[in-house]
Amino acid sequence: MIDLRLLRTDPDRVRASQRARGADVDLVDALLSADERRRSSGLRFDQLRAEQKQLGKLIPKAAGEEKVTLLTRASELSTAVKAAHAEQDTAADEAEQLLRRLGNLVHPEVPVGGEDDFTVLETVGEPRDFAAEGFTPRDHLELGQLLGAIDVERAAKVSGARFYYLTGIGALLELALVNAAIAQATAAGFTPMLTPALVKSQAMEGTGFLGQAADDVYHLQDDDLYLVGTSEVALAAYHMDEIVDADRLPLRYAGFSPCFRREAGSYGKDTRGIFRVHQFDKVEMFSFVAPEEAEAEHRRLLEWEKEWLTGLGLHFQVIDVASGDLGASAARKFDCEAWIPTQGKFRELTSASNCDEFQARRLSVRMRGKGQDGGVRPLATLNGTLCAVPRTIVALLENHQQADGSVRVPEVLRPYLGGREVLEPVAR
Repeated sequence: MIDLRLLRTDPDRVRASQRARGADVDLVDALLSADERRRSSGLRFDQLRAEQKQLGKLIPKAAGEEKVTLLTRASELSTAVKAAHAEQDTAADEAEQLLRRLGNLVHPEVPVGGEDDFTVLETVGEPRDFAAEGFTPRDHLELGQLLGAIDVERAAKVSGARFYYLTGIGALLELALVNAAIAQATAAGFTPMLTPALVKSQAMEGTGFLGQAADDVYHLQDDDLYLVGTSEVALAAYHMDEIVDADRLPLRYAGFSPCFRREAGSYGKDTRGIFRVHQFDKVEMFSFVAPEEAEAEHRRLLEWEKEWLTGLGLHFQVIDVASGDLGASAARKFDCEAWIPTQGKFRELTSASNCDEFQARRLSVRMRGKGQDGGVRPLATLNGTLCAVPRTIVALLENHQQADGSVRVPEVLRPYLGGREVLEPVAR
């Protein structure tokens, strides 16, 4: 959530942010009204309680008509105090609910608009010219079937649409990707983490995934637990309700977990193969930093993602995601999109999001400063995909395929695949 003090002092900035997101601007005024009622009823409660306490001292000393008058006033005060307290609680609850519906403040440099209004910041590498090489590229599913690596037909039989088996070399390729990604993250100072896939509502709501993204979340109603769509949820909540000493920052974690998404609203999109699925594995980077370090850390996360994709030999572009496509928690988000030859376009492989203090406020994760001036305040959280496995496999197979259906293995993965330089078809 955002800082209420900022809302009070600069509501126009919050309105502009909501407008840029394409979100409800009237929410700002509703929240200001609820906050004012909360504060005024709180002030009235304090005044009435003070009078009540003063009266309590006078009554034992009074007698006769004066005591009757004081007792009558005491009864009136008791009723008024209860009413003011109830009004304060109601207004505070309303303000809290409205505050949690507000998206994070959009960074001023974010391009304004919808999904297609992003800005391209950088392009890395060049696309292969398959025509010059004399063959037409196969798509990832055909390649995966040739390699004995992907089976979607049996997955559909067992689980339904948008599920898959990775078999043989496909399973080994996932393990290679995960191990290589964790190795890179560990070398960069991240602590490897295996995180829970089921979390409580406080963790899911605290990270902002029960707002506009709620339709994509799987909920186990009998247990009131949620299947995570990313280990970001478990990592963000790892220090929930804690105060972290400033000299421990930054805290960096690399989480590996299964991820589950309903993919609501994606009907008819990417139905072939394993690009858009309901369950997949992912290595996620997550950082806790001082708020003044957040923008620099955001750039660092992006550089680690670029290092990873470059090491995989992929052609990709970096985009500054537009305001209407940010998601509730992110103030700014950079995506790395890899070139998919058979689609003839770039597709998202990684994202790096700066959430500033938004998640930390909701999860009550705070930092204690150094020295005598070191107060307690919210810190900042950031997250960055390092390797979303199925999409990375899609990009690898299509970009590194050869005319005979074999696929070249990037050098960074070879130590994790027994030294293999090429993945060979098992069926021709």
